[in-house]
Amino acid sequence: MMRLAWIALAAGTLMAGQDNTFLLRNATVYPVSGPKIENATILVVDGKIVEVGVKVTPPKGKIKIVEGKGLQVYPGMIDSGSPIGLSEISSVRETNDVGELGDFNPQLRSIIAVNPESEHIPVVRANGITSVMVLPGGGNGLVYGQISLMHLSGWTWEEMEIRRGAALQMRWPTYSMGGRGGGGGGGRGGAAGGGMAEAKRVHDQQVKLIQEFFEQSRAYQLAKVAGTPGLKPELKFEAMIPVLEGKLPVMITVAREREIKEAVEWATKEKLKVVLAGVRRPGKMTEELAKRNIPVILGSTFEVPLEDDDPYDEPFSLPGELQKAGVKIAFASFGVQFARNLPYQAAQAVPFGLPYDEALKSVTLNAAEIWGVADQYGSIEKGKWADLIVTDGDPLEVKTSVRMMFVKGEPVDLESKHTRLYKKYLARP
Repeated sequence: MMRLAWIALAAGTLMAGQDNTFLLRNATVYPVSGPKIENATILVVDGKIVEVGVKVTPPKGKIKIVEGKGLQVYPGMIDSGSPIGLSEISSVRETNDVGELGDFNPQLRSIIAVNPESEHIPVVRANGITSVMVLPGGGNGLVYGQISLMHLSGWTWEEMEIRRGAALQMRWPTYSMGGRGGGGGGGRGGAAGGGMAEAKRVHDQQVKLIQEFFEQSRAYQLAKVAGTPGLKPELKFEAMIPVLEGKLPVMITVAREREIKEAVEWATKEKLKVVLAGVRRPGKMTEELAKRNIPVILGSTFEVPLEDDDPYDEPFSLPGELQKAGVKIAFASFGVQFARNLPYQAAQAVPFGLPYDEALKSVTLNAAEIWGVADQYGSIEKGKWADLIVTDGDPLEVKTSVRMMFVKGEPVDLESKHTRLYKKYLARP
């Protein structure tokens, strides 16, 4: 009965007004950037947080009141990598818009292909995820395109946009001969069944292609700066200029120590701003990543170890080991079907060494800092956008329900295909 009462209260609150100015009161607020605040009030005006604290003076005149007694408030979670909105049913080709032809597609921006009506979006939203880095690729490319940071609420992709070009997604060639790989976009591996010599040949060939492409991009950049007569615009090379200037980070998918070392050394030589994704066996490179301040985006912790003879808890303990070494981490679902499990990926690492506060940061403030939007998102602070989730417990716990959600101060409907089917079959004669 208590649960139904809170649902009714939340529904009534959202129906009372649809503007992005309100006062959320009597809740326990977890800012993430600081200690929790009991019996707190959050004042939101025009979608932005104006004040947070125990004693908050509401503005003069009428204002929508959101009652949060007995509930908890957290910043909305950020999935640092998913093709959500680009893939609906993986086995139905017509519903997938990932994996473009060609090895190099830096000019492609994922968000313009996002389907705002995807059934996956409200399902993911219901677990407290308010924004996502939309991955353009998988497939067999080397440079997939530009990752877009977007909200999971809006009628069009323009309304959902946070940052159209947030990072460049690429894959570093692997020596793998067909074993299990890391998360983060897949792509062709080494040479399954061809032996180590063939795997090395394919690897070296792909590294050479990457180096040649970056050389061509730099030549184009220099020619443009010099004002070379007759220089024809090339979309691919135009898209590479912010990367070469260090303004656009590069997210490189790489799993093992040997490839991590190669990718880091190459990126350092190219003077690129780098984020590594899908890391599984960093080995001695862990300290190097910390030293160079290179963040890591981790995939699912609900996986088997990378190699057959690895410790059973390798996927669970890696986040804690990286964090302890001083590496900034965040989590990504790297998929669509189980993207809703993002908070549980972080939670799974807590019993294996990752401090709880860091687990919460890994899906909120850390992600915002890595993608350069921490001045606007990732924590509950004055001046930031009100991307908020109101829950009846810890959002990293499976038993917790998200009761209310606000994106830029606007209330978000939490109905999904799951809830519709639940109601439908609950009422079955």
